[in-house]
Amino acid sequence: MANETRTPIGKVVSASLIGTTIEWYDFFLYGSAAALVFNKLFFPAEDALTGTLLAFLTYAVGFAARPLGGLIFGHYGDRLGRKRLLVVSLLMMGGATVLIGCLPTYATLGAAAPLLLTALRLVQGFALGGEWGGAVLLVSEHGDPKRRGLWASWPQAGAPGGNLLATGVLAILAAVQSDEAFLAWGWRIPFLLSGLLVFVGLWIRLTVTESPVFKEALANQAPEQKAPIVDVLRHHWRDVLVAIGARLAENVSYYVITAFVLVYATTAAGMPKQTALNAVLIASAVHFVTIPMWGALSDRLGRRPVYLIGAVGVGLWAFAFFPLVDSGSFALATVAVTVGLLFHGAMYGPQAAFFSELFATRMRYSGVSVGYQLASIVAGALAPIIAVALLKEYASGVPIAIYVAVSAVVTVIAVVAAKETRDRDLTAVEPTSGSRRASTARVGQEP
Repeated sequence: MANETRTPIGKVVSASLIGTTIEWYDFFLYGSAAALVFNKLFFPAEDALTGTLLAFLTYAVGFAARPLGGLIFGHYGDRLGRKRLLVVSLLMMGGATVLIGCLPTYATLGAAAPLLLTALRLVQGFALGGEWGGAVLLVSEHGDPKRRGLWASWPQAGAPGGNLLATGVLAILAAVQSDEAFLAWGWRIPFLLSGLLVFVGLWIRLTVTESPVFKEALANQAPEQKAPIVDVLRHHWRDVLVAIGARLAENVSYYVITAFVLVYATTAAGMPKQTALNAVLIASAVHFVTIPMWGALSDRLGRRPVYLIGAVGVGLWAFAFFPLVDSGSFALATVAVTVGLLFHGAMYGPQAAFFSELFATRMRYSGVSVGYQLASIVAGALAPIIAVALLKEYASGVPIAIYVAVSAVVTVIAVVAAKETRDRDLTAVEPTSGSRRASTARVGQEP
């Protein structure tokens, strides 16, 4: 690789972490609002749980847009570069979030209000679909291969960082405002704050250089190269299936533990809203700190062993999670959420490096985005909806625990079926699925 100035890895990590934190703040803020206020503001004619279910349906729409965002951002990210697309995704996400904060409710606009809410949620999902792949690749392709798991796990910490920020702002507002004031106008404040956060994230992202691995691949790319997604489906379809399966338990458990728990704790367990928010707030702080630890451990043990610890752990912990929340105790509820997120972190920490190492550079943005975001539809999008429906039908957390455990079994099968990727060279890896294998071929060459 030619000698060129590159951004220090610490600055790249900071840019990716801050950017992903802001984007996840926007995305999770909607989930928390759907659990707490959107059922009353946009679906007021329904009973409490049905209104919440409808609010989570608009929440799920954002997930439906994520694969399309991943496909389009991935295509241009593999052609134009990671950095440019990350700037676009940040602007789209922030703009949609600010507009949600300005949106009139059902009382003012009638049926048009939830339709506009859904449209803005689609924009959020589209933007986030392109965000994740670019953020983790910018770090993975800049960093030291021996510590790739550690470096790539920092953008992953942006998810609990964003959730921590969103939940923290909501918890502060819930503490200083009456329920009436929060419902009337206080819920808008966190959405409007996104505009300020986007300017900060944009300034930081514009200061980093493009991935040196991508630049080399672009220089070696043949003019007649196929669209990246075509090569993904041709050479890496098994790896896409591995990514989808590996994501299932990680995604299902996360949204049950962080989003649905707000519904469960306040309805089934009779816990005050602020108490439930505080439990998630504390657990998210622990989650944020421990994700890079799991990533670093995957550099020593391998991606698969660490990932399996998380999948098995979250599947078993689900059966302890709901009884602890049912106790109504703040301390026990905090333990329930914290331990659940610790097991989740064992999957989420090594995930960025693991998925990046599955795909060749010339199709890596497309590959990781499609695999990651397709799983979001069947996992994260449906998890709160299925959980609320199960709660409404059975009035118990046991069926929901079984649902989480089944997803964990699927993830274990997918990870066991994968090959260890820790030692792969991102500048040399070529298709590793199917009958075409060339692990040392030069990037940009047809094997």
